[in-house]
Amino acid sequence: MATERLYYKDSYLTEFAAEVIDLAADGQRVYLDRTAFYPASGGQPFDLGWLDGQEVVEVIDEGERIAHVMAVAIAGGAVTGQIHWPRRYDHMQQHSGQHLLSAVLMELCGFPTLSFHMGDEVSTIELGTKEIAEKQIERVEDQANDLARSGRPVHIGFQDAQQAEGLRKQSQRSGSLRIVEIAGVDRSACGGTHVRSLAETLPVQIRKTEKVRGNIRLEFVCGWRAIRRAKRDFKIGQELARQSATGIDKLPEYLAALRQRLSEAEKERQILAESLARREGRELYLATEMSADGLRRALWQVAQLDEAVRAKALAYAAGTKSLVLVLGSQPAGALIACSPDAGMDAGAILKQTLAEFGGRGGGSATLAQGSVPNELCVRSLTEKLEMR
Repeated sequence: MATERLYYKDSYLTEFAAEVIDLAADGQRVYLDRTAFYPASGGQPFDLGWLDGQEVVEVIDEGERIAHVMAVAIAGGAVTGQIHWPRRYDHMQQHSGQHLLSAVLMELCGFPTLSFHMGDEVSTIELGTKEIAEKQIERVEDQANDLARSGRPVHIGFQDAQQAEGLRKQSQRSGSLRIVEIAGVDRSACGGTHVRSLAETLPVQIRKTEKVRGNIRLEFVCGWRAIRRAKRDFKIGQELARQSATGIDKLPEYLAALRQRLSEAEKERQILAESLARREGRELYLATEMSADGLRRALWQVAQLDEAVRAKALAYAAGTKSLVLVLGSQPAGALIACSPDAGMDAGAILKQTLAEFGGRGGGSATLAQGSVPNELCVRSLTEKLEMR
């Protein structure tokens, strides 16, 4: 027996009576003759709520039937269902807002909507375009809010697929289609829950855009979700302004200046770190005793092979008859530096050794660096360079 989908005709229905027509063996997967619970579908998450006071934790569309997954088992017979209204209404606002934005994006920019996803915090639309300009985003957001303020009604109807005309996106379904129509704005085949008036989606806020799979993903929020997010953003701005001892309107200018100062300080720090590293490298060279073959060898282990480490190694190798092997751990890597008179080719040695163990790297005769795949590779390098 198929489940009658009450939400198809009334998205505002929050309580209903039904009969249990089937139960899983554990009593926690319940099938009803009729339901107002929306299952996850079309980018919209499932509803939550209760059956006879027991929590519904998931709603699954199984084609003809809808499964209600319960937190605890329930018995058969007549039940009363109750929808978690704040969650449902939030989904209605976001879904109707998506239809509005998709219609405006198509009208003003010619960008088709490829997919829609409703998350807990934000919703996203993937658009069939490689780029979208800031001015286009502003126009779309302004137009969407103007239309929402006009309070255009949102109608739900049903029509045979072969007779359905004027759809924003042609449906591949056959038989009867559920049509969601925003008067004078959009007409789409959709099974989701929607508000009765565009005014209920206010405000419509585009949060950001990003490139994905060669397309543009647009992030947005509508209705109460947008209001809550705006309040949160304002509180964050207030706190940043307080910590910065500046006005909230001056934050962008203040943070830009702070970022510039930090960048300059970081450059100065790097210069000082490399200068100190070169000094340490020279001192370590002078403090190293010659091996039997006349080379001064050094083996260092560090966390990262950064510029300061490279400067230190180069300063060490600036001395005559010198060789240093530096092993990094985060990530695992190796650096070899040697003087021109050391009688070896650092790049060739490192490249050959790493290749034997599946690693990659190389360099010049006096300086080489690469990734180290395992401990055996490290052991091979230290043996070839006669490190102790």
